[in-house]
Amino acid sequence: MRYTNQDLSILPANGDVMSCYHNTTKGPTVERRKIESKVPATITGVLVMTVCLTVIFSGLAHTKETEVLSVGIRGGINSETLGIPPTEKEDFEQYDVFAVVGTPWSWDFSSGWDIRFRLNVSAGTLRAAGDSGFIGEVGPGLAFSNPSWRFTFDIGGGAAYLSEEKYGRQDIGGPVQIIGHGGITYHLPWRISAGYRFHHMSDASIYGSNNRGVDLHMLELSYRF
Repeated sequence: MRYTNQDLSILPANGDVMSCYHNTTKGPTVERRKIESKVPATITGVLVMTVCLTVIFSGLAHTKETEVLSVGIRGGINSETLGIPPTEKEDFEQYDVFAVVGTPWSWDFSSGWDIRFRLNVSAGTLRAAGDSGFIGEVGPGLAFSNPSWRFTFDIGGGAAYLSEEKYGRQDIGGPVQIIGHGGITYHLPWRISAGYRFHHMSDASIYGSNNRGVDLHMLELSYRF
């Protein structure tokens, strides 16, 4: 293969064409990895800020009794198109039983809306690629409710414990994971509620940068006390 004088002018001094090509593609790849690595850290920061603001303004809240608000079942799967990159290497499923505990901290507004600090607890199984393991979760959250609308919007986070860390081709990283969620619940008659939640789980690079988290779209059915 012959090169013209113009072609030779852009080659490296040692003539290493493959090295030159590799360097031109490295930049975008590194930049994308930097963006992806910031996502778990951003979610963690939002969750920490939510808890701190709740504690700071707890003195302005109305005092209620600590009580179990609801119990229920929940299940969901991941989606390659509606998740936080990088996407999962396997198809995941998660099934839980859960309980929501209302704390004494709450805020009531004249518009009919109220905000309450809650504790979310769940236990279940995580499955993918023929592997399955126990998953337990606990964490705080904020719920925004309006009885006249029959809707509750909630956000929250916390920690998860996994008995299994590898599912097929995907390594989640370690037994302790950081979780975050956002959801909506519609209150039906007979104290029954139905809801949807987007659930994110990752290690925030605690166990290294080569691990992947799991994003799930979950449906739930619960009984209100």
